[in-house]
Amino acid sequence: MLAYGGGWLDRAAALRGDAEWLAGRLADPVSVVLPLWRDRCLVDTAGPVRLTGEHASRVRAAAEETVFLGLDGDVAVFAADLSALGERAAVELAAATRAVDVRTLVGRLDPAGAAVQAYARGLLLWHRQQRYCGACGARAVAGGGGHMRTCGGGECGRLWFPRIEPAVIVLVEAPGGTGRCLLARHAGAAEGGYSTLAGFVEVGESLEDAVRRELAEEAGVTVTDVVYQGSQAWPFPAGLMAGFRAVAVSEEVRVDGVELLEARWFSRAELRARVAAGRPLGRVDSIDHRLLGDWLAEG
Repeated sequence: MLAYGGGWLDRAAALRGDAEWLAGRLADPVSVVLPLWRDRCLVDTAGPVRLTGEHASRVRAAAEETVFLGLDGDVAVFAADLSALGERAAVELAAATRAVDVRTLVGRLDPAGAAVQAYARGLLLWHRQQRYCGACGARAVAGGGGHMRTCGGGECGRLWFPRIEPAVIVLVEAPGGTGRCLLARHAGAAEGGYSTLAGFVEVGESLEDAVRRELAEEAGVTVTDVVYQGSQAWPFPAGLMAGFRAVAVSEEVRVDGVELLEARWFSRAELRARVAAGRPLGRVDSIDHRLLGDWLAEG
């Protein structure tokens, strides 16, 4: 299971619009509130804080936004945004010890636990960025348990929903079955910091079209045999990563010098040597780690 996937919650979409039901769940002392502060999880020594009862009520009263995430069995789970407070005040109110990026918790949480925290992070961030209607500029009001906002501008009344930003990430194999793959050093990466190639999907593109365009634009590589491998939620801030494999038509590489600083072909033996030297195969919580690991396991 990839990190940030397989969350255990029933998102209960049919109940989000039932204001009376939601109010009842918010008042229920067994309901759980997950507090976050400026995209960070509030944690104690046991992990992410889960609040119930009066403590949860106090946090909700101080929150900029409280959203319904779903049901854990019969227990409702909400997320509360304490971003309006200072960090120390938010930590103390939640009885936490500190605020941390969910990506630093991946080694301590199972994939489903990380998925719920990332889900909460992404949804609360969207609310902070969608306070106003993008069509008329009027204030937008949260509804649907936090899964939509409605323009309050009278005649406009436009509905806004959380947006996902799809991206492709690709493991490119050299032609002719030579057992090599293409990795690149992106702008801003450390010397020797190679990873798979990736890019956002543009308007009017299929995922496969985006794979071919990104590789041609950034690395000067033409590919065939574009095959889907899997996907990963990546709410940092709103991504969805679609993983692919592809085969290059030739080994010629021409990096753009903007997005990519260099790119080269690696054999499996070279990648294994990098791992042995302590260089990870991409981010351990990212789908590129899985793409590279699966490829290495094949030969």
